[in-house]
Amino acid sequence: MSSLLAHLPNGQGGVLPYWMLFVSTLACFNTVQNYISPTLTRKVYAGKPDQVTPLSNRTFGIWTLVSALIRLYAAYNITNKELYQLAFCSYIIAFVHFNSELLIYRTCTIGKGWLGPAIVSTTSLIWMSKQSAFYTGASLF
Repeated sequence: MSSLLAHLPNGQGGVLPYWMLFVSTLACFNTVQNYISPTLTRKVYAGKPDQVTPLSNRTFGIWTLVSALIRLYAAYNITNKELYQLAFCSYIIAFVHFNSELLIYRTCTIGKGWLGPAIVSTTSLIWMSKQSAFYTGASLF
C-alpha cells in the first residue's frame, strides 16, 4: 500500500490534486473508449447523435487526452502557478464547449451524458478559483 501512495500527488494539505488525478484517470479511460466505440459519445451529444462520426469521436478522444494530460501535470505540480492556470483554462474550455453544445447548437441534452462533464467542469472551476492562493500563493490571474 505504501508503494501505491508514493505515486500519488502531494496534496499540500488539500485534496484538489487527488480530484484532478481522479478526473484525469477517468478521461484517459474515456479516450480509449472513444477509439473503441461511439456509444458513450453519442450519449453526451444525445440531441444529435447522428452527428457523432468516427472522425468526431477520435477528435473528441484526443481533446479529452490533451485535457487529461494538462490536469495530470497540474495535479503533480499543484504549486506551479502556470500549470494551475492552464488546468483552470482547460476546465473553462470544457465548460464553454458543453454548455454551448447544450444551449446554442442543441447537440447535447440535459441527461447522463451531459451532466458528467457539466458537473466536473463547474465543480473544478469553483474549487480551483477558491483554492488558487492556497496552492500557488497567488491569485488565479
